[in-house]
Amino acid sequence: MNAPRRAPLLAPSFLAADLANLQAETERLATSAADWLHFDVMDGRFVPNISFGLPVLQAVAKYAKQPLDVHLMIEEPQHYLSAFRDAGAANITVHYEACPHLHRVVQQIKQLGCRAGVALNPHTPVALLEDIAADLDVVLVMSVNPGFGGQAFIPNTLKKVAMLKELLLDAGSDALIEIDGGVSLANAGPLVEAGADVLVAGNFVFSAPAGPVATLAALRDHLQALDASAAEGFDGSRKQ
Repeated sequence: MNAPRRAPLLAPSFLAADLANLQAETERLATSAADWLHFDVMDGRFVPNISFGLPVLQAVAKYAKQPLDVHLMIEEPQHYLSAFRDAGAANITVHYEACPHLHRVVQQIKQLGCRAGVALNPHTPVALLEDIAADLDVVLVMSVNPGFGGQAFIPNTLKKVAMLKELLLDAGSDALIEIDGGVSLANAGPLVEAGADVLVAGNFVFSAPAGPVATLAALRDHLQALDASAAEGFDGSRKQ
């Protein structure tokens, strides 16, 4: 079973932004090619690092023009869902590995009016989502080990995305597949080809010499060119 390919969404990750100037970073992304703004929350328990919390999300939300995509890398996320919604989250993603009562947590998120997402660590099989796939709005595939930015992309992610795409289609789920970690021009095309719908990019965007706005535009152009090339090839194969 195949489904029409959706235009991929781009979600720059604030973990790699200039943390001393988050208002300026948010404002300059307002008219960029960014579709979502990705916001990583780490508690030092689920992952060995501590990052943003509620006050920072509230501050960013005042200036954000794009939906805030909040990725909770925390233990017991069910206790904080309404607070993150109130702080400005449009999407809330929790980790499969942190939620023994995952269905209940997903329903909590949806009842708050947010998109409900579930993230999978690199070692977690996509098959574990089979019984909940139809309830999800987003599945986030970690293409690095969670906790730190700047890590190298794990190549097996491409196989995992393709398997996840098949699982979602079989379940009748319209969930978006989001990729987080090591995304760049080198792997963006293959990820989208495998089934990815949302690309989170941190260091690639914010550390680029051209700056985040130009880099996001280049990534968008790159993906559109690949899509156009694929369409031409498909048309050509039909004419032969």
